[in-house]
Amino acid sequence: MTNRTYNVLFLSTRNTARSIMAEALLNAVAGGRFRAFSAGTDPAGKLNPYAVEQIRTLDDTLAGLRSKPLDELSAQGAPEMDFVITMCDLASGEPCPNWHGQPATANWNFRDPAAVQGSVDDIRQEYFTVCREIKTRLEILRNLPAKALDKMALQRKIARIAGVQL
Repeated sequence: MTNRTYNVLFLSTRNTARSIMAEALLNAVAGGRFRAFSAGTDPAGKLNPYAVEQIRTLDDTLAGLRSKPLDELSAQGAPEMDFVITMCDLASGEPCPNWHGQPATANWNFRDPAAVQGSVDDIRQEYFTVCREIKTRLEILRNLPAKALDKMALQRKIARIAGVQL
């Protein structure tokens, strides 16, 4: 059994909601097993207030969360990623850097809660739903047995999590 901490990068286009929620939630439940990061291919530079609301509901930890560019986490001296998970189809199709250490990759395509039109309650409900879906997948990732965390086995497993019916 390993005591290793695995670095996970959640990647989206704007890095304001889905990837930020995933970063905060995984760090909250990781128990030292995972360390989560997030970035955007075209970051907005600010967090979505509805995403912040969901994070506060589940964890209340916003320390260090900010919308940041992918370059910041792919530059020399940045933490070496073990897993890179895109949170939307747009980010999965965009060019990414050559990662140090060749991390396992997967696309966990979540619908964009920012695209919802309607009342404040409708928008809040969509953020709530997407946040819970992200949390479900993160629980599956967190509970993978240590022996399954070799890169080849994990590549298949994290890709399979994307198909979990929510």
